Amino acid sequence: MVKLNELAIIGVAAAATTVMSCSSAKQEYASYELYPVRSGSLTEMEYTPASTRFTLWAPTADEVRLMLYEAGEGGHAYETVAMNAAEEGTWMVEVDKDLKGKFYTFNVKVNDKWLGDTPGINARAVGVNGKRAAVIDLRSTDPEGWQEDRRPPLASPADVILYEMHHRDFSISPTSGIEHRGKFLALTEQGTKGPEGVATGIDHLRELGVTHVHLLPSYDYASVDESRLDENKYNWGYDPQNYNVPDGSYSTDPYTPEVRIREFKQMVQALHRAGIRVVLDVVYNHTFNTSDSNFERTAPGYFYRHLSDGSFADASGCGNETASNRPMMRKFMVESVKYWMTEYHLDGFRFDLMGIHDIETMNEIRKAAEEIDPTVLIYGEGWAAQAPQMPEDSLAMKANVHRMPGIAAFSDELRDALRGPFNDNKQGAFLAGLPGSEESIKFGIAGAIRHPQVCNDSVNYSKAPWAGQPTQMISYISCHDDMCLVDRLHASVPAITPDELARLDKLAQTAVFTSQGIPFIYAGEEVMRDKKGVHNSFQSPDSVNAIDWSRKALHSDVFAYYKSLIQLRKNHPAFRMGDAEQVRTHLEFLPVEGTNVVAYRLKEHAGGDAWGNIVVVLNARKEAAKVTVPEGKYTVVCKDGFISEQGLSTLYGPELSVPAQSALIVYK
Repeated sequence: MVKLNELAIIGVAAAATTVMSCSSAKQEYASYELYPVRSGSLTEMEYTPASTRFTLWAPTADEVRLMLYEAGEGGHAYETVAMNAAEEGTWMVEVDKDLKGKFYTFNVKVNDKWLGDTPGINARAVGVNGKRAAVIDLRSTDPEGWQEDRRPPLASPADVILYEMHHRDFSISPTSGIEHRGKFLALTEQGTKGPEGVATGIDHLRELGVTHVHLLPSYDYASVDESRLDENKYNWGYDPQNYNVPDGSYSTDPYTPEVRIREFKQMVQALHRAGIRVVLDVVYNHTFNTSDSNFERTAPGYFYRHLSDGSFADASGCGNETASNRPMMRKFMVESVKYWMTEYHLDGFRFDLMGIHDIETMNEIRKAAEEIDPTVLIYGEGWAAQAPQMPEDSLAMKANVHRMPGIAAFSDELRDALRGPFNDNKQGAFLAGLPGSEESIKFGIAGAIRHPQVCNDSVNYSKAPWAGQPTQMISYISCHDDMCLVDRLHASVPAITPDELARLDKLAQTAVFTSQGIPFIYAGEEVMRDKKGVHNSFQSPDSVNAIDWSRKALHSDVFAYYKSLIQLRKNHPAFRMGDAEQVRTHLEFLPVEGTNVVAYRLKEHAGGDAWGNIVVVLNARKEAAKVTVPEGKYTVVCKDGFISEQGLSTLYGPELSVPAQSALIVYK
């Protein structure tokens, strides 16, 4: 290895920018599969006050330069250092001076062409807009008490209750009463109040009772200019730029690299102290740019899949798809997940378009993450935007979830059976009183596992069960990239009244929270948020996306219902048995006459529940429904939009009457 001080004479005779020479280690490979794999960590910058070592994997490079800068943007490199060819396709150099506070990029030359500046594929600190990586001491970013931070306890994945949120949506409205609106720090503030004194922020989450917050992409993404935040530019963040550093737009200072890192850690620390785990939405399936991406400027072609004509494949619908099946991309993904768990103490990951990744990679990620925390939560979208360039039986598609133990996928079967198909906002289903979705709802209630009473031939999308365990299914009715529930009900139920809207909203979430899958809600649904009817609000302004916290008081009955549903699930293991055999043994669907009613019984102290026999009826009809149950005396705990575990009233079998457009839950 050549160190900079050994060649200090270079630069004396040169002008502002100098380049050290070294022999080229140009390599030619017959295929991507023959590229060398870097062993050990993929770390690219290792800082000490005495020296900083830089290492870049660029196996096809003719030359590689390290560019050193005083600032994160603007100006020219004050020094250019030639890197030296090393083992396993890497290039290395060690600079023997204290570089703390400086910035750097790499420039790789391939086939006599300089590819352009890149912070590398594994930058862990960056300047504004992520164009240059930063030299920092990561330990200086740890907030007070960080070493004592601990994950809240989690006995089983069946105990998880997910809450998906976007930083701006959750806190940007003045009605939130939060000081650091739209920032990581918004989730550190306690005692915040909205209109009529309602709890907001982290206090709201604690009051609601969720166990996990699912953060939409919070790594450094490209579509928001961090230097012009006054423009109110909005994006969900599915535009990856630097995968292993928080995004600057959610920090109070995007120019100082340490700030975004420290504030992200403060957020995690505050949520952990509140008893809430943190899930990060990760988007390894594509990059924002293709030809100018950090991957392409480092090892051209390697990190992406291609069509037969050599052009970039596009299973993501965003211009490219990454090649998780290639060893270095797989290694990158595994290390990235491990890094977020160790450096930022994250507790789980949601994989965007997980179906683009291969099964082997996802299983390796699960294994590596479990070595850090066996209770880590991993789930994703079991589909792709278009067909990926790999055989379907090798991909992490929903149909293959049973081959990925400990990894879950979203159930669009239950979602669309309740509210209608994804591709037609005006088309309703069960909630709109349309027949034909009952079997798909039963499929979701059972947790997408094999159940003797579910006729898979009549299920909307999956003609076979795909989950090995019920905890491999995410149960939901809405999320960020679709109409929120209120808007969907307005669109699909003509002339819906406010009373009907609240009734159907509660009915929908009763199906979600009594399902044996893992329940998931979109932030603000519990206060009946709307998005002005916008289906794909990824670039809509705050006026569309922000949660209006005055709705919490306005719809206090809906919030109370959600809160009580969550508490009901927590208190009664019958709703979260977590084991396929237990579900097949104790979950019995009851016969009903006609359509738009689903009824089932959780029998014989299911899951060890103190309540011996629980009956749940979901009635989407506009009139009361009659359901036959075993003889006996039943205590009503949920009826007509109200929940009380102490009991609302008493009913007697063998016939129960269920009010229109509502759920009934009783126990014997």
